This record gives sequence, structure tokens and C-alpha cells, in this order.
Amino acid sequence: MTAQVIDGKAFAAGLRTRVAGEVARLKAEHGITPGLAVVLVGEDPASQVYVRNKGEQTKAAGMNSFEFKLSADATEQELLERVAALNADPAVNGILVQLPLPKHMDAAKVIDLIDPAKDVDGFHVVNAGKLAVGAEGLVPCTPLGCLMLIKDRLGGNLAGLNAVVIGRSNIVGKPMAHLLLKESCTVTIAHSKTRDLPALARGADILVAAVGIPQLVKGDWVKPGATVIDVGINRVPKADGSGTRLVGDVDYASAAEVAGHITPVPGGVGPMTIACLLANCLTAACAQAGLPKPAL
Repeated sequence: MTAQVIDGKAFAAGLRTRVAGEVARLKAEHGITPGLAVVLVGEDPASQVYVRNKGEQTKAAGMNSFEFKLSADATEQELLERVAALNADPAVNGILVQLPLPKHMDAAKVIDLIDPAKDVDGFHVVNAGKLAVGAEGLVPCTPLGCLMLIKDRLGGNLAGLNAVVIGRSNIVGKPMAHLLLKESCTVTIAHSKTRDLPALARGADILVAAVGIPQLVKGDWVKPGATVIDVGINRVPKADGSGTRLVGDVDYASAAEVAGHITPVPGGVGPMTIACLLANCLTAACAQAGLPKPAL
């Protein structure tokens, strides 16, 4: 068996197009332009590139993009005051504070201050709690994107399927498990300390790897025909020593021989994150205006 490749880049492009269409409708019918504010602290090169990409894609979707940059030696109080101002700004529907923050800042305190209605990252405890109990809220972007890819490939009805999520982070693993539970999957959360992890993984119809260990999941861990979603982004040395290359948490070559569907790295889950961020900002803008959630 050779797995069908899940093209996250193409799906994300389609999602961004649908978001742009809904943004245009929101403007035309209600005079509302969603606004996304991104706060960057420090000069981390990877974060700078990511923030720039977010800004470009926000504008391309027809939304207002607001960027605020603080120096690496800015105080925590300065950041909290910026977040408080954005909470009070009616032009801002979504707030994202780019992580990681400098060591002298408490990320949990900052996230806790963000208005849950504007928390487009879905990290606030209120949104995490809503997801846990099956209530409507803002969902973390990466697991939301994973679910979209899974449902697109499996026809939308996931009821009764066995799902294994390898990884227990608040950003991906836990929300991914809650999303799959909401779809009536039978869900197991595993991690690096799980006993006999390969045997557990082999029982999965849906296998999500988000553990941060390069190429941990081998082909013989995969149930024939399973849908494999690789969230990992790891840099490893090239074989010839000429630099590094990107790999996921799944050994793609061996897993692709067994799986039914699989996401590549890069080009799989990665592009979905910003696309879902835009979708969350649109959803937040509609909710704040008392309008129905957009169908995307």
C-alpha cells in the first residue's frame, strides 16, 4: 500500500479563499472588517518570519492587520498593558501574543489576560474549558487544522474510529483529543513515557503524532490503511553534513508504505495553522457582533 498524500498547503489555500469570501460578505452586509492584532516581543528570527507571514495573509483575506513590537528588554507590565489596550479596542477582534516570550515574562499570566472572546490562539483557560466540555469557543489553530484535514479525507463521519494522539501538550495534544472525542472517536492520549507505544499506535484508525521527537513513529507502528497526521517540525542534520532538513515526528518513508492517508513535512499540517488563525478571527468577529458562526 502507498498512502495518499494529504496536501495541507492546497487545503489551507482553499480555506483562506473561503475566509476571504466570508470577510467580503461581512463587510458588504454588516459594515464589519475583522481585525487581528499580533504582539511580538524581542528579535527571534523565526518569530519575526512567522509574524510577517501572518500579517501578509491577514491582509490578503481582507482583514485589518495590527502589529505591535516590543523590545526584548520590555517589562512584563508593558506587555500586559498592551494586551489590556487591545482587549478594549473595538477594531481588534482577535489577539495573538507570539510565543515564546523572553524568560522574564510569564506566558501564562499574559495569556490569562487576553479576552477569551478575542483569544484566537484558543489558549485561554476559558476556551480550553469550553472545548473540554463540548461548548462553543475558540479552538487552538493547529489541532483545528488537523481535524479539518482528517474529516476531508474520511468523509466527515469519524464516529466509532479509534484515534491515538501521541503528545499531551496544551497547544496540540490535549485539544486534539477533545476535538476527536467531540466527533465520537474512541480516543487515547499517549506520550513519550507510554508503555509499549508501538503496540498502542498499531490500533489507531487515526494516528496523530505531536510529541516533538524526530521520526519517532515508524512504519511498523502504523495500522494498514490508517490516517496519519504528523504535527512535528524538527530540524535534523543532512546525511552529507551540508546543513539541516525538516522532518516530522513520523518516519515518512516507512509510514507511507502502510498508511491510507498521510501528511508530509513540510506541506502538511503547517500551512493549516495560519489559515485556521484567520478562520478563528472571522469567527470571533461574528460572535462579537452577535452574528452566526460562518460556515467554512
